[in-house]
Amino acid sequence: MAKRKPATTRSSSELRAHKEFHFLLVIGIALVVVSAVAYALNIVVFRTARDTMYYLWIDLAFIPLEVLIVGVIVDRLITRREKGAIAQKLNMVIGAFFSELGTPLLGRLLPTMLGAAAIRENLHLKASWKKDDFARASQFARTLECEIDLDKVDLYELRDYLLVKRDFILRLLENPNLIEHDRFTDLLWAVMHVVDELEARPELKDLQPSDAAHLRLDIRRAYNALMAEWVLYAEHLKANYPYLFSLVVRTHPFQEAPSATVTG
Repeated sequence: MAKRKPATTRSSSELRAHKEFHFLLVIGIALVVVSAVAYALNIVVFRTARDTMYYLWIDLAFIPLEVLIVGVIVDRLITRREKGAIAQKLNMVIGAFFSELGTPLLGRLLPTMLGAAAIRENLHLKASWKKDDFARASQFARTLECEIDLDKVDLYELRDYLLVKRDFILRLLENPNLIEHDRFTDLLWAVMHVVDELEARPELKDLQPSDAAHLRLDIRRAYNALMAEWVLYAEHLKANYPYLFSLVVRTHPFQEAPSATVTG
């Protein structure tokens, strides 16, 4: 006896899409019918078939211009405005991240980096930085393979610190505006992965060489993403929020003695 193939079921999203298409189809047909009836009544009542067809063709000729104006130009303007609003909200999210976690984590891990001196030299943000300076720093941050000395890292302290911030990271990941920013989402996932890796190990002392190498890779990935995104964030502040940029210049961790105190 041949087996019957199981009936395929549609997902809820497919059902909603089908219902929406059916609704739009019915509405479209109804509107065309109403328009045809209105034109027919106009011809019957006023007996002006020639004039009716004349104005009908004028209306049809104007439709491509309406599509251009409404469907292309106006839609582009609205979309650009919406994207600007989303970018504004996203920059607020990024600012909150660096204030709460990103900048302190950069400073906490910097002394453990084998290339700490080069990092300080290339990312020592100054108020006088121009577009070329940010471009150079961004290139450095994106291409540097920052090796980490795991012996200098207190993994227990790092784990405890990041676990406290876990809920904060998860709330950021729930933000729908992150859909527009792949780099920042990747950064959050990289940091979150470090949290998960550290939490998954009951013991963080006397790690096997292969396990230590794996942790170094995870921390390096997160630190590279942090540096690259921090440079872009600082450049955004200089262009749009000079007062916030001033605070970042005074307190960033890539200088000898960060201090919010205004001197001179």
